[in-house]
Amino acid sequence: MVKHQPLQYYEPQLCLSCLTGIYGCRWKRYQRSHDDTTKWERLWFLILTFTFFLTLVWFYFWWEVHNDYNEINWYLYNRMGYWSDWSIPILITAAAGFLYITALLILALCHIAVGQQMNLHWLHKIGLMATLVVTVVTMSSIAQLWDDEWEMVVISMQATAPFLHIGALAAVTALSWLIAGQFARTEKATSQMLIFTAYFAVVVALYLVPLTVSSPCIMEKKDLGPKPAIIGHRGAPMLAPENTLMSFQKAVEQKTYGVQADVVISYDGVPFLMHDKTLRRTTNVEEVFPELAYEHSYMFNWTDLERLNAGEWFLKSDPFWTAGSLSGSDYREAANQSVCKLADMLQIAKDNMSVILNVQDLPRDHPYYSTYINVTLQTILESGIRQQAVMWLPNAERQLVRQIAPGFQQTSGIKADAEHLRDKGIKHLNLRYTKVTSEDIREYTAANLSVNLYVVNEPWLFSILWCAGVQSVTSDSSQILSKVPFPVWLMPPDEYSLIWITADLISFTIIVGVFIFQKWRLGSIRTYNPEQIMLSAAVRRSSRDVKIMKEKLIFSEINNGVENADELSLCSENGYSNEGVAPMDHRDMKLRMD
Repeated sequence: MVKHQPLQYYEPQLCLSCLTGIYGCRWKRYQRSHDDTTKWERLWFLILTFTFFLTLVWFYFWWEVHNDYNEINWYLYNRMGYWSDWSIPILITAAAGFLYITALLILALCHIAVGQQMNLHWLHKIGLMATLVVTVVTMSSIAQLWDDEWEMVVISMQATAPFLHIGALAAVTALSWLIAGQFARTEKATSQMLIFTAYFAVVVALYLVPLTVSSPCIMEKKDLGPKPAIIGHRGAPMLAPENTLMSFQKAVEQKTYGVQADVVISYDGVPFLMHDKTLRRTTNVEEVFPELAYEHSYMFNWTDLERLNAGEWFLKSDPFWTAGSLSGSDYREAANQSVCKLADMLQIAKDNMSVILNVQDLPRDHPYYSTYINVTLQTILESGIRQQAVMWLPNAERQLVRQIAPGFQQTSGIKADAEHLRDKGIKHLNLRYTKVTSEDIREYTAANLSVNLYVVNEPWLFSILWCAGVQSVTSDSSQILSKVPFPVWLMPPDEYSLIWITADLISFTIIVGVFIFQKWRLGSIRTYNPEQIMLSAAVRRSSRDVKIMKEKLIFSEINNGVENADELSLCSENGYSNEGVAPMDHRDMKLRMD
């Protein structure tokens, strides 16, 4: 009697084909395999995982430094010699790299979940290594050229850590299904112990992370101090060109507590406002005086400075992406701004706000090298502004300043011991927000020293500093921060502890349940033949698919012992053991059984 092998019609599995096709370009069924992943492919998986965490950190960093995008562009301008908005291209590149690596990692984990052999395509390997190299190079460059900015990550964690912890907890809990499946499939006790120990260590560490979280906004509402005063950085630079009359007028309209300005003495002794050493970035000096474009601003006479336009650059460069939102009248006014005298700015500010003044030092060959402090003081006193409204920042000639203007609020831009500062007569500190901690702020406040931090543009950063007890901040976005009525979030310690413990307990319960279920589900089918494994895995399949596998199981039992190994080898070698078989006509089935 001739034995016939039942014909098998394999139905396409679109999801599995897409999974293996996108990850390894294995679109055909015969290209797939359930064999163990090779050691080299496991190494690539480790590289992929490492790159994922690296790109995550880099993307998080670049997203959080949004507060300092303008400062980054200005820094690169000084290094490269021309102005360009580098922040957004870098952010887009970081996001694209992170999303690409995340997609590859998800595909790899899906391979593990369905028991498919991982085989990353060579194009993806090139993309993976390119992303890794670019990320490492850019992170290293930032660390060398602008290392202070990495402190932003630590500060941002004070605002995001409680929420990132919940997100990480959800991700690790979701991974328990995959880890428990691998644990149940593994037959060696040592391998099981290794998987369980590694995963358990990660979970426990994550459960205990809140013990290290320290945020000033985890506090009782009654302990929250008054809202920090807002000082306009060079006026209102998001609404008008910086250090111009229009910019200071906009700051007055926003009802800011004060303004900050940078004072320079012209070659003929006129104090004017300019931040950069040269005039290239904020004026049209390259058009009017091309041969003097790289000269320091203090080498120009006021008659020449008056000829320059100080507003068109703002509309062309649009440093804060706000020029397009200006009204028609504001747009025309901005386009016609000129270099601003210190005396003109003080006339606007004297009845409305305080001022923080910083004066640029002059070289020895400047005509006013020995008297520029006197010239500046004379201009301030003649303006009629109250002495108590002036916060004097320069360290040069402080004793002379105290004699001529005893009412000035002496302000230091250097961090030092509180007692030392008080002995020098300092009443205010003007520091970058990355240079102080919550403990420093409490110490200075206890010593009756007022702390002003710059440059604070984002509401979340403003909220953190508010909770920390800062008295004032210098900001480019006074029109935004003035509308922040309360910290972005404020949470009592008891409430935070309750959320933390509840989330940990829910996660632990789910993980234990998943491990028990996976051990029961997968452990009970190890002794089945391939057809029985298919049938057991068909819990969520349609009744038609279950019927197909039952028929295949009947054929397997009838033909048992008669070239059974040969008949099954073709299926298993080509990776078809987990795929459905189309049913045959019942008459053909009966004939073949006979």
